[in-house]
Amino acid sequence: MHNADIPPDVLRQREAKWLDMLNSWDKWMAKKHKKVKLRCQKGIPPSLRGRAWLYLSGGKVKKEQNQGKFQELDSQPGDPKWLDVIEKDLHRQFPFHEMFVARGGHGQQDLFRVLKAYTLHRPEEGYCQAQAPIAAVLLMHMPAEDAFWGLVQICEKYLPGYYSAGLEAIQLDGEILFALLKRVSPVAHRHLKKYKIDPILYMTEWFMCAFSRTLPWVSVLRMWDMFFCEGVKIIFRVGLVLLKCMLGSQEKLKVCQGQYETMELLRSIEPRYMHEAFLVQEVSSAHTLTCCTSISIQTIFKHGLIMKHIHIYFLKNATH
Repeated sequence: MHNADIPPDVLRQREAKWLDMLNSWDKWMAKKHKKVKLRCQKGIPPSLRGRAWLYLSGGKVKKEQNQGKFQELDSQPGDPKWLDVIEKDLHRQFPFHEMFVARGGHGQQDLFRVLKAYTLHRPEEGYCQAQAPIAAVLLMHMPAEDAFWGLVQICEKYLPGYYSAGLEAIQLDGEILFALLKRVSPVAHRHLKKYKIDPILYMTEWFMCAFSRTLPWVSVLRMWDMFFCEGVKIIFRVGLVLLKCMLGSQEKLKVCQGQYETMELLRSIEPRYMHEAFLVQEVSSAHTLTCCTSISIQTIFKHGLIMKHIHIYFLKNATH
């Protein structure tokens, strides 16, 4: 249900429940994590979404452990090599949103500050274009310092290695997604294999931007509510649902006999499959969930694409 469709008294009740949780967060996370998860699936009230995301991600703790760090990074000039690239990307992020519509406006300024700070925080990584929409979504919900720590958590805890040069982590997760697809939708799997369509061709933007450039806005928010609570497996489940819906029947495949036609189909996903209610239902469903919590270790070793800690990280997160 869209927030606009939720009766005001129900929304107030949800806000009260979330305030209670946020005010005794450690206790809730330690003893009632399943309840927190269910409430994230229902959708976080808009008025508390930014605060909830920061708590769920661990960004609040990071910020408290590193007091003054953002201000220190913010005051430094930064590497001109990255600053030029960041500057060019600012106006491309949600140009119709009031925060980012004006060149040099406060939204674009804060986005620049957050992205610059991250390049100083992780100079060996620098800047990756997919970080800009992630940071922009965070800034729509929280101040620049909080958005910085939210970005740090996404890059280091939720999607480690995604934004490093070489894209090894995204290639590994592409292979995992493809292996899972064989179980969720053998028809879609066979089709992609037949036309030699590498996962990196269709899932890179989905995963690196956490679907912020793919789904309708309301669906993005609902998926992020669940993503911050449950981790990267939510991104996998959304990807599996979209692939199954678009390529999972012989009827649909009649119109895409080839690599080009298939890619065009995946670039124009039918709106009904991206609707928030449909996605939440599918992403939470038993079949998709089961397939995302029992990944074949053989698949990972067979491809041997990247360091050990990344697949251990994924397996750990997938079994929560």
